[in-house]
Amino acid sequence: MQTLRGAPALSTYRRQSLLSKLQSVSTKVTDIYAEFVHFSKQSTELLNEQQQVLSRILKYGPTAEVEEFSGELALVSPRPGTISPWSSKATDIAHNCGLTQIDRLERGIAYDIRVTEALEDAERTGVYELLHDKMTQVVLPSLEDASVLFEQA
Repeated sequence: MQTLRGAPALSTYRRQSLLSKLQSVSTKVTDIYAEFVHFSKQSTELLNEQQQVLSRILKYGPTAEVEEFSGELALVSPRPGTISPWSSKATDIAHNCGLTQIDRLERGIAYDIRVTEALEDAERTGVYELLHDKMTQVVLPSLEDASVLFEQA
């Protein structure tokens, strides 16, 4: 599995709105940043030219300044064992661009929850509830845990 960073996932307005909601759960939260993260499961490693094609496919949406992660990570992704509509379409596009060794592309959102001190378990649970849709998504504690996305789908 290959992991590729994407563009920021929140507009300024949505970022401020989410921050306000998160601060109502915990006053320890000082800021929030989010960006798309892409996962590629492939049968063989991509050549340099193919990697460039994949990078171009995964550059979409408005351009915004990318920030470095400095807080607690929460990776929101589709539930393991499911294939999101985004995944189906992105994988089709990759195949149409000649990247047939890509078995599947998937997308998540990596949230950088910036805090004054570590969140208590109850606070973290409250924060996570605001970040994802329990019916279709899960929150994973690290990028390494994203490999579960490809286990049963």
